[in-house]
Amino acid sequence: MGKSTSYASKVPDKNGQIHYTDDENRIWSELYERQMGILPGRACSAYLDNLEKLDLPRDRVPQLGVVSEVLKDATGWEVAPVPALIPFTEFFDLLSTKRFPAATFIRSRDEMEYLQEPDVFHEVFGHCPLLLDEGFAAFSHAYGRAGAAARKEDHAMLARLYWFTVEFGLIQRPGKELRAYGAGLCSSIGEVQYALDSDVPVRKPFDPLEALRTPYRIDIYQTVYYQIQSSDELYQLAQMDLLGLIAEARQMGMHPPTFPPKEKAAS
Repeated sequence: MGKSTSYASKVPDKNGQIHYTDDENRIWSELYERQMGILPGRACSAYLDNLEKLDLPRDRVPQLGVVSEVLKDATGWEVAPVPALIPFTEFFDLLSTKRFPAATFIRSRDEMEYLQEPDVFHEVFGHCPLLLDEGFAAFSHAYGRAGAAARKEDHAMLARLYWFTVEFGLIQRPGKELRAYGAGLCSSIGEVQYALDSDVPVRKPFDPLEALRTPYRIDIYQTVYYQIQSSDELYQLAQMDLLGLIAEARQMGMHPPTFPPKEKAAS
């Protein structure tokens, strides 16, 4: 959102089809198989069950129109093709009308392990399964409506809330093991293992005010993860005054970073 990208978007043809090369389809297939080898026992059941319902092809990049048909039938959502990174205002407007923005390019082989920009694998494989879940879908819709009504100076705070839930959220049901639900985790072979298994990051029960006050970096594994007990927490959050929470968090002040500052590029 709001930054430049080194990737070129794939433009749908007059029939709405996006044409991917054989190598791009192979990259999708390899990413899919790799994640399916690691996610059982790490991703939450809602994610895995809905990934199965989504029935994505394993051998090629899915067409967004086909994904939209499944989402519309279940929760009224659809997928909107966009460039890799779009302005906050466009992002919020799309979510507020139940259209999930999905970049149309797929990462290169040089960035199979980690990608700072959202590609079609992250968007569709990572995000779309939970748009079939009523609680997660309701939060995304309410989040978009709040963002569409927000002042520009509140956009970064809203991005922080999204980051610690939809992108990098963990879930631990009472009496059960910790699992991942965030798209940034479910689409990453490295960070999903780190978030669940490493003793380095701090894991905290989700509190919206705490999440809003927590800084993050997009180019490293997270130092802090927030965990919910069920999607009901996000559904309840969706009914709250998100802009009021932002004002309260701003009054309380931000937490100090728990990560080192980003190194400046050599001039």
